[in-house]
Amino acid sequence: MAIFENGQLPRHVLFDLDGTLADTAPDLVAALNHILRSLDRTQVDLGVARCWVADGSVGLIQNGLKITKEEALNSPYRQSLLEEYSRNLCTQTQLFPGISEVLAGLEKRNVPWGIVTNKPQRFTKPLLAALGLDARAGSVVSGDTLSRSKPDPAPLQLACEEMGVLPSGGVMIGDDLRDIDAGRANGMRTIAAAWGYRPMNEVRDWGADQMALDPTGLLLAMGLD
Repeated sequence: MAIFENGQLPRHVLFDLDGTLADTAPDLVAALNHILRSLDRTQVDLGVARCWVADGSVGLIQNGLKITKEEALNSPYRQSLLEEYSRNLCTQTQLFPGISEVLAGLEKRNVPWGIVTNKPQRFTKPLLAALGLDARAGSVVSGDTLSRSKPDPAPLQLACEEMGVLPSGGVMIGDDLRDIDAGRANGMRTIAAAWGYRPMNEVRDWGADQMALDPTGLLLAMGLD
């Protein structure tokens, strides 16, 4: 079922980055395993650590080193992980299957789209350049572009301003509750990306307007099929 009635297209679309547009988990988990090797710790399988990526470097260090969230936040190994990641941030990362078709469908219909991520700008810019998205996105707002990040509504508001659109009539797509909350706070329709890094039972409880099991589902949800 399309998220808008009568064949209406969204006026604009905002995407989260990690776990929504791009599968960044392989490179992030590789950075964690680099740290674990340096400590003579057992490395972790991507399948096990994939869900840790949802909580960023803190979640990776917390779970990888089996320490508390507070300890992970202040751990020197967290900074080491980020430094290692910055050197190899697009070695294995790629767009999720079907995302290229979604973006092409939006562009074909002149629907502007942008990216709002909590990822720091020093990682966002080179990653998007490597993926070939930097020149295509109508706006890119990183986690440190403003003093506030998602779920605060301000980053989405900035993206809309940069694209010359009002939030209402748009769609926010993401694989975390903070994406859905930020979109809802701006009066936007929301689609939960169930192919991301959160467990399905959590995704169902977010109260998004729709849930897409894979990027192909976005084509139907936004009337692009």
